[in-house]
Amino acid sequence: MSLTPLINGLAEPVFVGNANDGSGRLFVVEREGTIRIFAGNSLLATPFLSITTRVESGYGEQGLLSVAFPPNFASKRHFYAYYTQKGTNALIISRFNVSTDANVADAGSETALLNILHPTNLNHDGGQLQFSPHDGFLYLGTGDGGASGDPPNNAQTPSVLLGKILRIDPETAFPTVPTYTIPASNPFVGATGYRPEIWALGLRNPWRFSFDRATHDLYIGDVGQDTWEEVDWRPAASTGGENYGWRVLEGDMCYPPGTTSCTPPPNYVAPVATVEHGAGDCAIIGGYVYRGTRFVLLRGIYFYGDNCSGRVWGLKYVSGAWQSHLLKSAGFSISSFGEDEAGNLYVADLYGGRVLRVDGAPEKSVYLPVTFR
Repeated sequence: MSLTPLINGLAEPVFVGNANDGSGRLFVVEREGTIRIFAGNSLLATPFLSITTRVESGYGEQGLLSVAFPPNFASKRHFYAYYTQKGTNALIISRFNVSTDANVADAGSETALLNILHPTNLNHDGGQLQFSPHDGFLYLGTGDGGASGDPPNNAQTPSVLLGKILRIDPETAFPTVPTYTIPASNPFVGATGYRPEIWALGLRNPWRFSFDRATHDLYIGDVGQDTWEEVDWRPAASTGGENYGWRVLEGDMCYPPGTTSCTPPPNYVAPVATVEHGAGDCAIIGGYVYRGTRFVLLRGIYFYGDNCSGRVWGLKYVSGAWQSHLLKSAGFSISSFGEDEAGNLYVADLYGGRVLRVDGAPEKSVYLPVTFR
């Protein structure tokens, strides 16, 4: 595979997405608090959204982290953003309206849906928003709150929203209800001690997750602690409630390192792929399943990478086993993958201020039926 530069001149791009509105536009989130539009082979000079005065972005993993557009966005003309709040470090999920200009949002229209208290640590903020093509609900990933080893055990504590995948419905009653409702089918609705927003728990920092647009399966890239990075997967038919193991396990190994045995938590689901730290790897960047039409041999491959090493892998289920193969060493700090309306994939170069398109294809022999650990 190859990476073709497409957009230059960005300021720390951390997310790339589309509105699925037929416009063909790419929306690129810049960490400092702006969203830029790439349309007609050019980067528009005026930001789609600028909320830099509200966003804490100068340290660690904070910033404006992602944007999500609801189904039928073209007629609804509102969208959602995830950012860390200046002065409080809280995780904010807000709704914004588009102005009369389709390429400019109304920054003054903000309505906050969630304000999640976050410790003063500067990492593990999560940051992903995605509408599921399967059920139409909004999913969001939260980090465990930071600090080494999740000292408060937030990821396994059901009364807090940190270290989780949450599922909410901000659309059904809009605009009558200005915030959100809880889907009745959420797994912990009515369960004593559980926040009903929780879809899954036991995550350290699910910085990026995505849904396969063809199968609607969920892929999660969960950033590891000392030794292991992991990819988690659940089919579209899942009813939620999975526990991905942190902080009892890191990857599929007991935590902390050196622990010889451990008891996985109830409803534990093991990762489908792990990457041991080495060759400069330090933080997994979850990606997308390629469903474009330009490169037939890429179809069905889930792309993911590493923030530090710049390595890119492909993951695919072949002959009853998950197979992961190194496809590319990008040579830059990967912050996110992205997808356009046609299913083409992109990679964001954090410090180079670029977005590159995934091109080319692996050899047919790459995905052979072998046992994956």
